[in-house]
Amino acid sequence: MMSVLIVIPARYASTRYPGKPLVQLRGADGEAKTLIRRSWEAAMTVSGVARVVVATDDARIEAEAHRFGAEVVMTSDQCANGTERVAEALASLGGGYDIVVNLQGDAPLTPAWFIEELVAGLAANPWAELATPVLRCEGAMLESLIEDRRHDRVGGTTAVFGAGNRGLYFSKEVIPFTGRGYGATEPTPVFHHVGVYAYRPETLAAYPDWPVGPLETLEGLEQLRFLENGRAVLCVEVAARGRQFWELNNPSDVARIEAMMAEMGLN
Repeated sequence: MMSVLIVIPARYASTRYPGKPLVQLRGADGEAKTLIRRSWEAAMTVSGVARVVVATDDARIEAEAHRFGAEVVMTSDQCANGTERVAEALASLGGGYDIVVNLQGDAPLTPAWFIEELVAGLAANPWAELATPVLRCEGAMLESLIEDRRHDRVGGTTAVFGAGNRGLYFSKEVIPFTGRGYGATEPTPVFHHVGVYAYRPETLAAYPDWPVGPLETLEGLEQLRFLENGRAVLCVEVAARGRQFWELNNPSDVARIEAMMAEMGLN
């Protein structure tokens, strides 16, 4: 059985939302918990995982993580993105894992089966160096993505992939162009990229030394460094199974996520 490590990278100095990991989110029962705690609790429900750690460069996040019982790895404040932070955390822990998962600290609604299927997908496809989940948008989700872009908000990332589910591109724009509207529950050809990554340890260790390309710079998407350096990315299609999913990217997403948690009965 493969040994799996989950790392939750979290930084305080977010450009779009400073202090985001410490934002309070109320569950269906009214209890408020920090974003980083809810992300850690999501990670702890994943089966077949050897270890879960929070990786941060900020003492405030470290203190909060220790308060609710998480293991913390302190990293440099020079990490350019979550993947670099996860790579540094793996090095600090001394390796010894077959697959390393990056569960970004702004995705508390990530169901356990997304990560479990992601790990299984990477294990079953030796050609892939990175695996990441994608969720087919229904009309309502697609409209939410489009509405955010109309108002110059980044509501999510979309993905396109080809034969064998090999990743072709990821964008904060809504791609591909569809040219028509869809019913609220109608499947669409647009896939929402879920911000979780599973890496082979040797690929993760090499990532910080790869050159940063123009597409990663323009989009601000860390996974594009893999594509720009000719690395194979596997997109694993996952199913929502009735669960709503959203990432906390902007302050306005707090109310949206709390409403989703209330509707789904998530505490």
